[in-house]
Amino acid sequence: MNDSPVCVRDLTKVYHEEGRGEIRAVDGISFECRPGEIFGMLGANGAGKTTTLRVLATILKPTSGTATLMGHDSVTQPEAIRRNLGFYSSTTALYPRLTARETLDFFGRINGFPPSRLRERVERLIARFGISDYADARVDRLSQGMKQKVSIARTVVHDPPVLIFDEPTVGLDVLNALEMQKVIAEFRAEGKTILFSTHIMSEAEKLCDRIAIVHRGRIHACDTLANLRTASGKHYLEDIFVHCIERANAGDAPVIAPS
Repeated sequence: MNDSPVCVRDLTKVYHEEGRGEIRAVDGISFECRPGEIFGMLGANGAGKTTTLRVLATILKPTSGTATLMGHDSVTQPEAIRRNLGFYSSTTALYPRLTARETLDFFGRINGFPPSRLRERVERLIARFGISDYADARVDRLSQGMKQKVSIARTVVHDPPVLIFDEPTVGLDVLNALEMQKVIAEFRAEGKTILFSTHIMSEAEKLCDRIAIVHRGRIHACDTLANLRTASGKHYLEDIFVHCIERANAGDAPVIAPS
C-alpha cells in the first residue's frame, strides 16, 4: 500500500469546447508528495497546476488516472478527502454576512471537526492569527489583510494533515505576500504536507522542498532545487524553468522526471 500523503498517477483532464475541440488541461501527470514537505508546482498561467489541484480537492473529476490523498480516492471517497485537506486559493471567497468567528465555526463543522473541541480550536486560531479585535465583525467589513487571515484560519480549522495553497499570493501586496509565505513555512514546521502552486520563481525557490515544473499539462522536471541545478547546468530557477520549457517545446526528454 502506498503511504504517501498524496499520490497522483497518470492524471488527465480533458475539456471539450465549441470551436476549439479537445483541450488537455492535464495530460498524464504523475507525482507523489512526501510527509511534511512543501511540494511546489511551478508553471505559467494555464499550465495545468490549478486543474490538478482541483482534482485532488474533489472540485473536479478527472477524465482518467487517479488522485489519492491520505489513501482516499478523489472520485470514490470525496468526503474523506475533504476531512483530510485544507484548500486555500486567492479566488476562494468567504461568506460576507458571517463574522470571522462564525466562519471558522461553520467550516469546522462541515469538515467534521469534533464539536466538543471546536470552540477551543476556533479561539486558538483567532488568537494565533491576530483576529481577536475583529472576530465578531462581518467579513464584508474587513480589510483585504484581515480577510486573508480569516481565510487561512478557515483552511486549517479542521486541522487537516494536507494543505493546498493554489497561487496564494496573487493580488496581495508585498507585506501580505511575505506574511503568507511565513505562515506556509510554519505549517510545514508543524508537520503538514503542503502542495503549493505558483508562477513566481522566488516563492518556489524560497519555500519548496521539491519543485515540479509544469507546462502544457505535463511535468517536465521534478526534484529538489539543488538537483535541478545539477541536471540542467543552470543556477537560477528562472533559467532552469526556461531550459525545461525549451526542451519540452523541442520534444526532448524531461530534465528530471517525477519520482
